[in-house]
Amino acid sequence: MKPIVAIVGRPNVGKSTLFNRLTQTRAAIVEAEPGVTRDRLYGDVEWLGRTFALVDTGGIEATDDTIKVGTRRQAELAMAEADLILFVVDARDGVTPADVDVADLLRRADKPVLLVANKVDNARLAETLTSEFYELGFGDPFSVSSAHGHGTGDLLDAIIEKIRPVFAEEDPESDEIKIAFVGRPNVGKSSLVNRLLGQERMIVSDIPGTTRDAIDTLLERDGRRYRLIDTAGMRRKARIEHPVERYSVMRSIRAIDRCDLAFVIIDGTQGLTDQDKRIAGMVGEAGKGVALIVNKWDLVEKDERTMADFTDDLRLFLPTVAYAPVVYTSAKTGQRVPRLLELAARIAAERSKKVSERDLNDLVREAQLFNPPPAVEGRRLKIFYATQDRTKPPAFALTVNDPTLAVESYRRYLENRLREAYGFEGTPIRLYFREKK
Repeated sequence: MKPIVAIVGRPNVGKSTLFNRLTQTRAAIVEAEPGVTRDRLYGDVEWLGRTFALVDTGGIEATDDTIKVGTRRQAELAMAEADLILFVVDARDGVTPADVDVADLLRRADKPVLLVANKVDNARLAETLTSEFYELGFGDPFSVSSAHGHGTGDLLDAIIEKIRPVFAEEDPESDEIKIAFVGRPNVGKSSLVNRLLGQERMIVSDIPGTTRDAIDTLLERDGRRYRLIDTAGMRRKARIEHPVERYSVMRSIRAIDRCDLAFVIIDGTQGLTDQDKRIAGMVGEAGKGVALIVNKWDLVEKDERTMADFTDDLRLFLPTVAYAPVVYTSAKTGQRVPRLLELAARIAAERSKKVSERDLNDLVREAQLFNPPPAVEGRRLKIFYATQDRTKPPAFALTVNDPTLAVESYRRYLENRLREAYGFEGTPIRLYFREKK
């Protein structure tokens, strides 16, 4: 399971700057694919070979007397959902009454907390600037400068050490197919789950944001077991006003992390939106299987080209999940809904597909002969050997003369050849280029 680390603190202590600094560590991932620009609410951080989800919670505001009801709820939800909390304070301001209020809330939580003294731009003054924060009761403060990156390496080391037990809680292998229903609010996620179950298991309402938590329901059909995960609607950060809704998004992120595949639900009456693109990109980047479910199709005025044109738009504007199958459904009438479980089983099988080394190397050799890699400053990529490292998602390691010569266009070409030969419908493919020793 991917741990969740929440950044908590009063306003203007540099939480978002710290978030941006730490999430930039993903740039070091060699196989990183071009994705969509995500709103700055959450992001993945990789450090020491481990990956965790980092969440920017927004400022917890206090009055002279007590923390407002809404912001108290916000802090409580952060504590409940996160595996580790980063309590950020401003080293230049010293301990403020608002910091004390936040500390009182965090002390009641049964969660590990790391105290982060931000805006320590001069390392020589770190001890002087941070000494008074011991009174908050969270041990040694980590002195960092989010703006310049000072001290963030030590902080990341401590984060990984604190959340190490969470990595050991990986779910055992099971024959369950876990499907997350994700999308914007009010696109029909709960209605689709209810239609599949044949009962009103989820609360269905025309009011966006009804589903606050990710809700699991087990379903057995045709000898297979499915775990249906209904999630809260994910809005853009700018439109997240209520603190409860912010943490509903956190739960949706965790639901994506633990699913095998996600159905990205799109409202057919509204067409593709930027937030749909972000959500689909997030699923693909997480390495999960994905299918695009265009719901409310019964309400769309159609002619003989409507479905084909809609699909063309999806392929054009969602290139990062071009491998995702598209299904047009109506939760209200049940149109094509029964196909969804069969589709999920097919995608789950594709994610587990293995290619023999002999066949794989034959394909790579033929691909190079048919279309040699382009020259980069007079040098060409040479692929000596290929092997499949793992499944879920399928990952292939290619031993080459120089990984820097593997330009993106050639990566895409090799991925397309793999898909032409072996399908891999609905699942991302990872390609790693390793230098021959």
